[in-house]
Amino acid sequence: MRGPGAPPPAGDAPRFAPAAAWCLYDWANSAFPTVIATFVFSAYFTKAVAETPEQGTTLWAWATALSGLLIAILSPTLGAIADRGRRRKPWLAAFSLLTIVSSGLLYFVAPDPSFALLGLLLVVIANTAFEVGIVFYNALLPAVASERWLGRISGWAWGLGYAGGLAGLVIALFLFVQADPPPFGLDPGEDALENIRATCLLVAVWYAAFAWPLFLWVPDGAPDEDRPTARLPVLATVRQGLATLWASLRTLPRRDPNLLRFLIARMLYTDGLNTLFAFGGIYAAGTFGMGFDQIVLFGIAMNIAAGLGAAAFAWVDDWIGSRATVIIGLLGMTGFGIGILLVEDVTWFWILGLSMSVFFGPVQAPSRTLMARLAPPEMRAEMFGLFALSGRITAFMGPLVLGWVVALTGSQRLGMASILLFLIPGLLLMLTVRDRMPEPVAR
Repeated sequence: MRGPGAPPPAGDAPRFAPAAAWCLYDWANSAFPTVIATFVFSAYFTKAVAETPEQGTTLWAWATALSGLLIAILSPTLGAIADRGRRRKPWLAAFSLLTIVSSGLLYFVAPDPSFALLGLLLVVIANTAFEVGIVFYNALLPAVASERWLGRISGWAWGLGYAGGLAGLVIALFLFVQADPPPFGLDPGEDALENIRATCLLVAVWYAAFAWPLFLWVPDGAPDEDRPTARLPVLATVRQGLATLWASLRTLPRRDPNLLRFLIARMLYTDGLNTLFAFGGIYAAGTFGMGFDQIVLFGIAMNIAAGLGAAAFAWVDDWIGSRATVIIGLLGMTGFGIGILLVEDVTWFWILGLSMSVFFGPVQAPSRTLMARLAPPEMRAEMFGLFALSGRITAFMGPLVLGWVVALTGSQRLGMASILLFLIPGLLLMLTVRDRMPEPVAR
């Protein structure tokens, strides 16, 4: 085994077209969490659609919690079914299309409380489809990179994803939010805010335009996977997939306790991460009084910092190991996160927020890499389904706790503090996880 501290080997490089197409999908889908879930539509919903920002925060929390529950149920189940049929790309295509359509329909959510239910319903559908699709996207990583390159390809894709989110925010800011007059005859008045709503159409077009290369050039399975000798009927595939999932859940504590500890640790810290992403723009708008243009500028700066962090730590992942990289990221996020909760000056909010965002990628991308290394080849979609389950089975808890705290205290600051209840225990449990490094290349 290659121990932590040894430089990553140079051989066994991946083929350019499949690896580039897989990474480009991260660029394509990042417009959704950045523009809709975090910085623009979430702030629009709480400030313009809901009756009050506090009510909007609570409703958004409940919608996010419901989506998390659906993701927790669907992800491992569909992953196991896809593994039985050895097909991941058709599932990814279906959920990508559902995300694109429901994102575009958010344009019709007008700035009026009567549209709140429609907005929440579409957000639940879009977010659920987005996250379930990621299960099949992640399971395709070993199809484009050998084990020795997993960390770098995963990290570079995550960095490209932040760049895609950044590009989407820049276009949203200058083409729609700040444009005077807005293009296409859009009405920017407070009773319409069509220029803000049009950013949802931008997300739909962006997603569709950049996702298609994956479906052309990425193989539907890694070379080390056994391909099925005969295609099973759909119902038989479903039955076998569900039976395999149940067997995995029942035997995992005995078969691989290290993997179980990792999944539980990820369950905790991903709860904190997802809640932070879902309410970052809401917190900036409600607590620090930032307008739509300021929130988008902050999102742009955060994506630059996060993208640089993800790309830089991609090398660290293959060098010192995924576990150590995740721990470094969690330490950075927790430290700067505490600072954000204590400051009241918007300048310090910017400084600490950008510093914290450097560590987003070093938590997320190495987690995906470690799962790819630990998962048996014939069970990758199922294991990434469990990976998604670990990030979603209690995903409703983070938003729900935050929403309860805000509803009881009327303080967004106290609500955001609840995120630490997930980050810190996840960090402590991650300290008990063992890494698995690839064999070095023979010289």
